[in-house]
Amino acid sequence: MNNSPTWLTQEAYDRLKAELDNLLNVERAAIAKKIQDAREEGDLKENGGYHAAKDQQGIIEARIARLNQILANSVIGESGESSDTVSQGMVITIELNGKQMEFLLGSAEMAENTDLTVYSPDSPMGNAIIGAKIGESVSYTAPTGKELTVKIVAVKHFEG
Repeated sequence: MNNSPTWLTQEAYDRLKAELDNLLNVERAAIAKKIQDAREEGDLKENGGYHAAKDQQGIIEARIARLNQILANSVIGESGESSDTVSQGMVITIELNGKQMEFLLGSAEMAENTDLTVYSPDSPMGNAIIGAKIGESVSYTAPTGKELTVKIVAVKHFEG
């Protein structure tokens, strides 16, 4: 599991904390009751409700672990006001292979309620563009091994 810090806005942190609290205090108890009720039905080998509840419990526990990891390793702040320099928490517009694309440079958890694509600042492209200014072109090596060049077209504050 990646333990590098996750940059979050206060709103994103609060949303994830509320989700974690709900999973710990409501969902975990509800699924335990479902499992107990299914156990009382008898033979567990052929009990579809029991197996479905156990699968759901695994999903809940995995999400709890993920949220704990994110929140424990998060850095909370606000994305900077629009500027001409690429930084975490900003919406970046680039030109790549003659096409423009817009994305959030940050964590997927920040953009949970948006349609924005998210690139991690630790990704090859994210790492290459941090600190670049509007109009600059930077090159990086993609995971495929191909050398790519992107031009920074716009940088703006993330409203999320």
